Amino acid sequence: MSSSAHSFVSIAQASKEQIEELLRRSAYFEQHPNSELLKGRVVATLFFEPSTRTRLSFETAVNRLGGRVIGFSDASTSSTSKGETLNDTIKMVANYADLIVMRHYLEGAAQWASEVTDVPIVNAGDGANQHPSQTMLDLYSILKTQGRLEGLTITMVGDLKYGRTVHSLLQAMKFFRPKFRFVASRELAMPEEYLRFCRENGIEYEEHTEFSPEVIAESDIIYMTRVQRERFADPLEYEKVKDLYTLRKSMLGVAKPNLKILHPLPRVNEIDRDVDSCPEAYYFEQARNGVFARQAIITDALGIEIPDTKH
Repeated sequence: MSSSAHSFVSIAQASKEQIEELLRRSAYFEQHPNSELLKGRVVATLFFEPSTRTRLSFETAVNRLGGRVIGFSDASTSSTSKGETLNDTIKMVANYADLIVMRHYLEGAAQWASEVTDVPIVNAGDGANQHPSQTMLDLYSILKTQGRLEGLTITMVGDLKYGRTVHSLLQAMKFFRPKFRFVASRELAMPEEYLRFCRENGIEYEEHTEFSPEVIAESDIIYMTRVQRERFADPLEYEKVKDLYTLRKSMLGVAKPNLKILHPLPRVNEIDRDVDSCPEAYYFEQARNGVFARQAIITDALGIEIPDTKH
């Protein structure tokens, strides 16, 4: 792995070796969460779109690495509200920070930002497009719970049209021979471009509109998603599809012993509260893994070598 600084804007651009290196780093930081690897470094977190887990876990990652955080969690408190362009905001913040973590509502914003500055950009989510740091914590969670990434059956449920987390995870899994089960209403089905991606990469998939016992019984991972109200222009369309798929404890009787349930959070009502106490539930631990994955991403993006990452 190169020790030079670089941006991390899309999981689709990552090689298998890069993904495995980030997973090794994540495991290292789980064992050694506190260090001074970022001592004297400043990381800017620019959140043009609301976030709780992603922003707090990035800031926790920086703090545990001994770095400092600047930035904003609400674009209305920044000069954007005065009409400042994204171009100017990025170039200005680049004067102050060694790395910029950015979430933006426009697809492609992180890629664009990476082209106007030499300071590494880490994409913390751009519209319905990519969420690569979430993908790394998802991969790390899958690896931890299954002991492997190869040859797993992954069932994705809910909003597969707008869900950037499922789009990114699908692309990252291309190296590991997965089988996908896509469970969604017709309105929220996996977009054709991602189905084509599966076909082009020899990835087996099935589409379902029913969250059936047969689908649950086949799954190693069930990845639940929230139907995202903020992506709907028409409130009536949202109301029509928001409650179609809810995972309940009673549905898990057919589950394989290794099944784990993931969710990028926040949840609304797509996982019943009675599932939380089940051994299959892993979504809160998954969120905790986000700190280690983001420590891995930050140190890698800055070209910082760490001990014990090579097996």
